[in-house]
Amino acid sequence: MFKDFVMKLDLARKLRKQIGCVNSVSYNALGDILVSGSDDRKVILWDWESGSVKLSFDSGHKKNILQANIVPETDERIIVTCAADGQVRHASILECGIVETKLLGKHQGRAHKLANDTVNPHVFYTCGEDGLVQHFDLRTGDATELFKCQPVRGRLFTTVVHLTTIAIDPLNPNTFVVAGSDEFTRLYDIRSYRYDASTAFGEPVDHFCPEHLVGDENVGITGLSFSDQSELLVSYSEEFIYLFSKNMGRGSDINSILDHRHLTIDPDSEMEIDSKPGPQAFKGHRNRLTVKGVSFFGGNEYIASGSDCGRMFIWKKKDARLVRVMEADMQVVNCIQAHPHTLMLASGGIDHDIKIWTPTALEKAPAPSNINRVCMHI
Repeated sequence: MFKDFVMKLDLARKLRKQIGCVNSVSYNALGDILVSGSDDRKVILWDWESGSVKLSFDSGHKKNILQANIVPETDERIIVTCAADGQVRHASILECGIVETKLLGKHQGRAHKLANDTVNPHVFYTCGEDGLVQHFDLRTGDATELFKCQPVRGRLFTTVVHLTTIAIDPLNPNTFVVAGSDEFTRLYDIRSYRYDASTAFGEPVDHFCPEHLVGDENVGITGLSFSDQSELLVSYSEEFIYLFSKNMGRGSDINSILDHRHLTIDPDSEMEIDSKPGPQAFKGHRNRLTVKGVSFFGGNEYIASGSDCGRMFIWKKKDARLVRVMEADMQVVNCIQAHPHTLMLASGGIDHDIKIWTPTALEKAPAPSNINRVCMHI
């Protein structure tokens, strides 16, 4: 359905105002405003269609902004951010245009990502390299420390999993996933905390990991994303991107998973040793240098990611075929965000700008060739 549009994606404009690497781009609910955060510690609200700045302000962070989101249903006047200083901050845009910022909570170490509840816009979660997951409610200003993510048994080199990414299932906002410095994506249900606060919260209800990566202590995860059908994208550092359906979880007992794991299999295989269908793998890009996200795109028919080679990659979800590769940064593409309603993308990276991609090319782009070999051997 979207193939012709994807093949005609072209660079429409560059948004230039940040004076640091761009780590975060996201849209408001309507999609007419783009918000970005960068190493310069400033938050910028853009009219992306005209390329003009609507507002730029100092976030109050002391180090690089790693995530900035407009809070839904606030008339674009509330923005929440997290950063390399570990702080989680709240910015209020007043009627006069003045911006007031305040500290909501803190992580020990970098706080990489936050995720807004898809049903309750005033609720969001954060995760950080301290392994901590926090729950915030802007109506009360409460910050609740939910748990610290624990490593698997026998991994003595760390006391926590250093978390880099978090995502909420849009079909079931009670559930969310976190991932970071090991091979597992952990699924949690917040109702376990709400309704049984007398017991410890922090035990996952499910784990996701390709069979051949179970027990691999050399990989980590940098990006997570849910589709509107609860499909789960997981982007591994030093490896590939995988697409899981809900029935591909490995259960709640992580140590049992390790104790009974099968022998490592060929990662090019689409079947697990026990014949259980495995996740689809998306290959060609390189994810080593930065914490990269991953996104669904085009009615969830496509998947997009940045790469260490400065390119943006787009795959067909159905068959994992690489259909587009575009030069998007002089060095590394960190983040790609799909527009909520139209077929366009925003990307950011080491370059000090945001690039807007729209299907405006006069001719279709040729299919990529030999790009896997180029990027996988940088």
